[in-house]
Amino acid sequence: MSETDGSGADREGSGENRSERSERERIRERKRRELRDRLGAEEGGGSASGDDAAGSDAGGASDTPAEPVEVGGPEEFRRLVDGHDVVLVDCYADWCGPCRMMEPTVESLAAGTDAVVAKVDVDEHPGLAQQLGARGVPTFVVYANGEPVDRFVGAQDRTTLETAIADGAA
Repeated sequence: MSETDGSGADREGSGENRSERSERERIRERKRRELRDRLGAEEGGGSASGDDAAGSDAGGASDTPAEPVEVGGPEEFRRLVDGHDVVLVDCYADWCGPCRMMEPTVESLAAGTDAVVAKVDVDEHPGLAQQLGARGVPTFVVYANGEPVDRFVGAQDRTTLETAIADGAA
């Protein structure tokens, strides 16, 4: 019947938790704007020079964000998956301990691989999470050429996710 870890520090509503959530929201909004700008530029480039801009990933690494991309909805998700060869999708929740534990690994994969790392907040986008088959968090889905090719539920080690990304790129 214990509601805290004994110290009361885990109770919702502490100033620190609100501050952390507020900071996360600011970061998410910045990333959403960056993604919208990036996707808008790709669409504009595709219109001017034909359809090869969206389908070509000749400059894959340079077009791949070095940070995880917060997905703002199903349309952004689809454009992201369709616009890149390999995408690792992280379905997470802010309240999820294993999700928080995976955050440094996910960020490292975004910076260290040619895959785009997309983050979907299951609480903000329950329909998209359901569409992705996220029944538990974290759920990781690897997309290759616009199609899901691998899925993992629960915290994973870096090697497992790197191997899945490499297999998707092969």
